[in-house]
Amino acid sequence: MAVVIKYVVERDGVERMTFTSKKEADAYDKMLDIAESLETLLQKVDVPLSEQQVESLALEIAKRKEEFSSVLKGSTPVEKKPAKSSAKVTELNKQAG
Repeated sequence: MAVVIKYVVERDGVERMTFTSKKEADAYDKMLDIAESLETLLQKVDVPLSEQQVESLALEIAKRKEEFSSVLKGSTPVEKKPAKSSAKVTELNKQAG
């Protein structure tokens, strides 16, 4: 029998992702924190967006924070190659509203 260590990221009691690396789990958790902060900010903008659109947009911005940060600083975004992940998607919380 093998011993397997898994790092689980949970939000509001819902398992979001499972990782085999603590570093990746921490990075994903931080990305979710950023997305939550962005949702709060996006809800205040004067653009008609549904709750689902705000959530999706915030998550995408958080996933690509380096590119958005670069653009906001006036630079051209640098395309980076996707890294292989040791993550297993367990729940993406794509529930309607």
